[in-house]
Amino acid sequence: MSLWVKTGSTGHPSADGRGRVTVAAACKVGATIVLPGTVYNFGPDAFPVLTEESPQHPNTRKGAIRVEMERRLLAASKNGARVLIVRAGDFFGPKAANNWFSQGLVKPGKPITVVSYPGRHGVGHQWSYLPDVARTMVELLTQRDSLAPFATFHMAGHLDADGSQMVEAIQRVVARRTGWKPRATAFPWWLLTLASPFVATFREIREMRYLWREPVRMDNARLVAALGQEPHTRLDEAVEATLVGLGCLAASASSEARALA
Repeated sequence: MSLWVKTGSTGHPSADGRGRVTVAAACKVGATIVLPGTVYNFGPDAFPVLTEESPQHPNTRKGAIRVEMERRLLAASKNGARVLIVRAGDFFGPKAANNWFSQGLVKPGKPITVVSYPGRHGVGHQWSYLPDVARTMVELLTQRDSLAPFATFHMAGHLDADGSQMVEAIQRVVARRTGWKPRATAFPWWLLTLASPFVATFREIREMRYLWREPVRMDNARLVAALGQEPHTRLDEAVEATLVGLGCLAASASSEARALA
């Protein structure tokens, strides 16, 4: 039996009574709690390469919530529950609305004329395609009996090595589908700075800017050792499916066929 921990619109797990009920139920029946993890647990002292054993010293509110959640899950794994955590980079995927891809790079429901990138040129950034994350979790769950009671894995996902590859993938896909190439611009951090005293969400987003200023890469050696390989969709295919799902591109015959497969 598996119980999945749902993350909220802010990208972190619920810390209210629902989370406690999930943990209590898992401990009672010996279920496996599954948590999609992020890089928020880690501060700059752990960069640039993150392993499952990297120190967790977050300097943001979201990161502190993540660390506390995992601390509770570790305690639950010593009290009858099993825990599976798969940490990954910034999520993107069809119909996934609360992430940097859909809230920063593009505008859902609108044709793409501009791609707004939050990072610095030359600084690597870690992305993860949600269907790949889901497949990874399902494959690991088939091995749950052989995993540690508190099992953590990192996904390599899609590493944008120099901060240009995700933008270029969006440009390629849009150009191929529409005949014109959207221009790339810098994300307006200055606007968040002005508005953050009045909007709590903007303050939290500004806190995460360090992830765009320093290179981050997740080491998936443990995952590969367990599964043999990491589930991985080609970047252009993942980007196209994401843009179709967000309503930025019309569905093509090939994308509809993949959705039905």
